[in-house]
Amino acid sequence: MKRSSPWRKLAEAEDAVNRAVAATRVGRYFKLEARKSSFTKELRAGAATFLTMAYIISVNAAILTDSGGPCTVSDCTPVVVGNSTAVPGPECTVGSNPGYEQCLGRTKSDLIVATAVAAMAGSFAMGALANLPLGLAPGMGANAYFAYNMVGFHGSGSIPYSTALAGVMVEGIVFFILSAVGLRSRLARMIPRNIRLATAVGIGLFLAFTGLQAHQGVGLVGASPSTLVTLTACSETDPATGACLGGSMRSLTFWLGAVGFLITATCLARDVKGGMIYGIVFVTVVSWIRGTAVTVFPDTAAGNAGFDYFKKVVDFHTITTTAGRLSFGGLRHGNALLAVFTLLYVDVLATTGTMYSMAEYGGFTDGAGGGFDGEYRAFLVDAGSTVLSAALGSTTVTTYVESTAGIREGGRTGVTAITVAACFLASLFFGPVLTSVPPWAVGPSLVLVGAMMMRVAKDIEWADMKEAIPAFVTMALMPLTFSIANGIIAGLGVYIALHCYDWARIAYLKASKVLDERRNQVAASSAGEASGITATTATAAAADEV
Repeated sequence: MKRSSPWRKLAEAEDAVNRAVAATRVGRYFKLEARKSSFTKELRAGAATFLTMAYIISVNAAILTDSGGPCTVSDCTPVVVGNSTAVPGPECTVGSNPGYEQCLGRTKSDLIVATAVAAMAGSFAMGALANLPLGLAPGMGANAYFAYNMVGFHGSGSIPYSTALAGVMVEGIVFFILSAVGLRSRLARMIPRNIRLATAVGIGLFLAFTGLQAHQGVGLVGASPSTLVTLTACSETDPATGACLGGSMRSLTFWLGAVGFLITATCLARDVKGGMIYGIVFVTVVSWIRGTAVTVFPDTAAGNAGFDYFKKVVDFHTITTTAGRLSFGGLRHGNALLAVFTLLYVDVLATTGTMYSMAEYGGFTDGAGGGFDGEYRAFLVDAGSTVLSAALGSTTVTTYVESTAGIREGGRTGVTAITVAACFLASLFFGPVLTSVPPWAVGPSLVLVGAMMMRVAKDIEWADMKEAIPAFVTMALMPLTFSIANGIIAGLGVYIALHCYDWARIAYLKASKVLDERRNQVAASSAGEASGITATTATAAAADEV
């Protein structure tokens, strides 16, 4: 008798586990059999989704740290002048002040934990309550708007970090209320379709531009006094002007980042699972090697401190500076209210649109009304996750398009999302590793995320100028003004201006039609009354003759 192979035995054991789980109350709750899935398939799908979105842990923390977080001038190390010390000025936040750099390091560690916890909680709730295979995490685009437009680089914007976090929480609460009363999907449909598409494209360009700069990317582009931006990739820059010293394209960290870009791009082109993370891992590992020109641990006080923390590998970090830093008083100002509106607008468009597209991709939609199974609970989950994220110090939470990786692996139930949550939970114990990811490893992923967001540009009605021009204005002004809000406001303004005549004409025609119908009704009524009077008179005359 032929002995069964180990692989056959493993497959039989897997089938036995799947049948046992499907027969339990848990299996029935998650509808494993009804959705033609299995327990082990859901676990593999969750792992695939996590691998494709794991980059957000370090990327989101790095972007939000650029805002300076709660760090201020008071965290800067006093300047030594002769035999005395002087209180540093605001310039200490843009230099390499040891005290400020240490504060940024603490902030980044806090934000890594905040990102992982928000993603863990959101993904778990999505799986347990809505029974959908969707991974949630702080979203790209909203984090860049928060860091570079609201708070500004190292706090140089018009809104303090604590006020901006309060704005994110208010936006999350409003979003939750809109979801609870059923207005969320209706609002998304009210925005002109081409403006919605252009917003996604504009945010993609904004992210790509961010990833090409020095502070949060590979450093390929930089400032120019004559052309505003130019090709840089400098090995050394002027701290005052940002201009290259010694020529461009000589930065070794840029070339290392370029290799990472090609690795990730090749993986995406060949549809390799988890392709987004491989380039980041390669560049990061090379950058960990000390004594090289591309090391993230130079032989300085900050570099040595960073390396000492990195050597721990496993360490559970507790949030100390970003959680609960909310200040609602500043929301009375116009710029803060505009920021809240912009975040809400992006959430309504991006999160709602992504969720609908994921549901359609996974085959969960009902086909007739365009809704999907678990829609109401899913909307409440991602809105509530934003409130939690703001409380921890991070930005709005959204459904990730990388969830398609898990759906492609066969994920059809909430078990996939719960597996994603378990992976994010495990990441909480590797803070020293995740905080040591350099900007030139993160930048290529921002560029490629931007490239993936370009796909919807083909759906814009470019042949109709009344639709194409507002769309172009929306997507062009986002990177060129370095403001997502400016692009949205300008695009909607141009759209309204170009459609005013049509709307006025339609309103006039409708009003004219109503007036004509009214006149006809009055005329018919008058004619009826006249004929009635005539008939009455004739009847009376006939009676008199008789």
